[in-house]
Amino acid sequence: MRKFLAVAVVVSALGAWGLGAEPGKIIIWADDTRAPVFEAIGQAYTEATGIPVEVVEVGFGDIRGQFTTAAPAGEGPDIIIGAHDWVGELAANGLLAEIVLPEELAAQFDPVTLEAFTYGVLYGLPYAREGVALVYNKALVPEPPATWEELVELARALTDPTAPMYGFAVQNPDPYHEFPFLSALGGYIFGYDEEGKLNPCDVGLDSEGAIAGAEILDSLFEEGLLAAGMGWDTWTGLFAEGRIAMVITGPWAIGIAEGAGIEVGVMPIPPIQGQPPKPFVGVQGVMVSAFSPNLPLVEDFLFNYFATKDTMLALYQRDPRIPAFLPAYEEVADDPILRGFAESIANGVPMPNIPQMSAVWGAWADAMAAIGNQDLEPAEALKQAADNIRQTLGCP
Repeated sequence: MRKFLAVAVVVSALGAWGLGAEPGKIIIWADDTRAPVFEAIGQAYTEATGIPVEVVEVGFGDIRGQFTTAAPAGEGPDIIIGAHDWVGELAANGLLAEIVLPEELAAQFDPVTLEAFTYGVLYGLPYAREGVALVYNKALVPEPPATWEELVELARALTDPTAPMYGFAVQNPDPYHEFPFLSALGGYIFGYDEEGKLNPCDVGLDSEGAIAGAEILDSLFEEGLLAAGMGWDTWTGLFAEGRIAMVITGPWAIGIAEGAGIEVGVMPIPPIQGQPPKPFVGVQGVMVSAFSPNLPLVEDFLFNYFATKDTMLALYQRDPRIPAFLPAYEEVADDPILRGFAESIANGVPMPNIPQMSAVWGAWADAMAAIGNQDLEPAEALKQAADNIRQTLGCP
């Protein structure tokens, strides 16, 4: 018996009914990592309902572009996998159907991940989440800092750039990794309009909170506790040699540490002035074509076969990212590294999911380089970046 009864899925106002490829057949586009899981649940769905499910393997990096072309022509799938930051572009072009989750099912997802797939309304169901946290070398930091002040004092005690030895490191210039400083005291990238959509002309890089956080980061560069221009290759090499005690990074760096024999711990970045830093959260999930002729079937498939603990654990086994589905996360939360990242991104905010985000990175990176190199004061650097972004986006 199905737990959730199928009801009509609401279609985006710009979408259309009846232009899908095959009524009565669910077509899914998935990459090679996740396709086997969808094939398994598709077979189970077919056995239970008689409705065929076809899984087409498409490279992850090719899905968005091919879907944008194929869906309006009636040649696209019913369901795609993808990243949450595709949503703004796809929804604005009328390519996605709204997903109306039953409250009981919605409560089983991490709320940040549902927010990530929201563009006014919900356009996707998440399965995995990731973001940065404080990763520390347990041999150098046997007792991790509970507060920001403790982290700074520990960094002072351990740092000797002539060695070189650093108590604390952050990739620079790198807006993604440095964003927790700006967000802790209220900084943001884009604000929201009355409809709950991101407003690209409400640029928050030069907001009071962002500047206050950047000033804290600036003080670390000024004191020599952080090294300007420390890129991926440099810091990962030093970390593997035991020359960095603590670093802000994501799960993608854990293999480097473990390969070098470094035992690491993972925890949320300590509070700054009592406020938790809010890292960007990246989310992967499934989205539904607004051109599908099978929307009630798709809803039934997603709610009763995709959004289950067993499916989410199968996806986790194929690609061990933190499950967005809480019953699945509870099954794997005994892993202290995974739990540390999960606790960190529970404080986080989704990476903005609108296409205007592409105008942000370059100007923002220039500002972080200027701060790290002590070329500009944080307020001036961030104001220049924000003004450049507003100009690029044609904002008043």
